[in-house]
Amino acid sequence: MCPRQTPNDPHLGRSLYAPCALLLIVIAALLAGCQEPANGSSAQTKTSAGQQFDGEYPIQVVTTTGMVADLVEHVGGVQVKVTPLMGESVDPHLYKPSGGDVARLNRADMIFYSGLHLEGRMGDVLSQVARHKPAYAVTDELDREGLLQVGSETFDPHVWFDVALWRDCLALVEKSLVKFDPSHADDYRGRAESYRAELSELDDWCREQIAAIPSERRVLVTAHDAFHYFGRAYKIEVKAIQGISTQAEAGVGAINELVEFISRRKIKAVFVETSVSERNIQAVVEGCEARGHHIQVGGQLFSDAMGAAATPGGTYLGMVRHNVNTIRRALE
Repeated sequence: MCPRQTPNDPHLGRSLYAPCALLLIVIAALLAGCQEPANGSSAQTKTSAGQQFDGEYPIQVVTTTGMVADLVEHVGGVQVKVTPLMGESVDPHLYKPSGGDVARLNRADMIFYSGLHLEGRMGDVLSQVARHKPAYAVTDELDREGLLQVGSETFDPHVWFDVALWRDCLALVEKSLVKFDPSHADDYRGRAESYRAELSELDDWCREQIAAIPSERRVLVTAHDAFHYFGRAYKIEVKAIQGISTQAEAGVGAINELVEFISRRKIKAVFVETSVSERNIQAVVEGCEARGHHIQVGGQLFSDAMGAAATPGGTYLGMVRHNVNTIRRALE
């Protein structure tokens, strides 16, 4: 590895792991050389992020996380084919793109990613590919006043846990597809509006379900700090072992502090996450038992990744409903 100095970023610890010079050369070669179209149309040179689509359908879209893929699929409909790079149980904080990922990004007509440094280790690759094709962070146009600030110029990236905030990300996806393929503008706008209504209903349902938990039991303890937007939106206190990024290991002090908090508040359940190791939560459970306070694992939550395709947790709506139902059953 050939690390270089980068600005501090709380999502990635004190520094980012930069690719070594050789890897950058390989990536640059892939980005420059892979000009074969993904859909059989004639090769095109994309010179700006605002270029319109003039190839064959479906439009080839590559996304990073499943949550972003879900947004694009709902707006794009039959006009797009979405390929997410990160599948179930994949931690985007730690994800490093392979040569195959770079090739897929290069063959895409458009790219959508979450942003706010969620995909920290993909930063260099996304910056490179954005020079010659449309690449959008779906959170780019969110009002920064509505985000949770964690540094002087950085924000908590887990915005999808506030359903209303994630609903607002639809606007950028809709606008970007309309700009890229104006011939189907009405289709994109209609599907965006339809999904916007579904998300509004989901937001109301989440609020009702969490409000049904007695206020003294309304405490959500998880492995890492992914649920603060959820806590703010639906009025539930949130505690975690690790910080916003899973890259930094949790210290013994953080575990002991959480054990003391749980024992003092008589909390009955904690939660593991599908994309994060269970070992820290198990350490908390054992620490509570040593203090004479019995606590159970209330269930597994989706945090930074959705479930497997063709399962209820494999959609954004299903993922959120699973989380809320799991939390309510365990705490109620």
